[in-house]
Amino acid sequence: MNDFPTLQTERLILREIVSDDIPGLLSIHGDPVVMRWFGADPISDPQQAARLVEVFSGWRQLPNPGVRWGIERKSDHAFLGSCGLFNWVRAAQNGSLGYELAQAAWGCGYMLEALNAVLPWGFESMALHRVEARVHPDNQKSRTLLRKLGFVEEGCLREVAYWAGRHQDLLQFGLLRREYLTG
Repeated sequence: MNDFPTLQTERLILREIVSDDIPGLLSIHGDPVVMRWFGADPISDPQQAARLVEVFSGWRQLPNPGVRWGIERKSDHAFLGSCGLFNWVRAAQNGSLGYELAQAAWGCGYMLEALNAVLPWGFESMALHRVEARVHPDNQKSRTLLRKLGFVEEGCLREVAYWAGRHQDLLQFGLLRREYLTG
């Protein structure tokens, strides 16, 4: 993976996350309502947001690279959030999906639009056979989104995550290449 794979949809540009995105990342990752389901505690300063830029850039390195796209609205170039494929296990041809969106962009269909560009890219460019996603049981909007994309709920991973001062259950979802391409 050399050049960053910029993707476009009708309303969005999915592009590399850069240092200019630090204020947007801080706004989103510092929002306790957004972070309620993200799987990490909110951040509170620009240095933490800068670290996120480094982390997401680092996903493109071996041994298990992935891609995290910044989601930019075409109409006004607003940074809306991010999404990506990570934990790529080449031998098993699987990876994980993650995403978050600023509250102001909720309910507009942006994440569905973005992921409908990301998933085909992952199946084709990363040769993925399976994409996994983990979602908190109370995150109904994310569960609905994954089902719209064709993901199947496979079970509950009890107390598999830790944030907000306690262990959290997560629901395991999976999507196979053939299900997405024929769905």
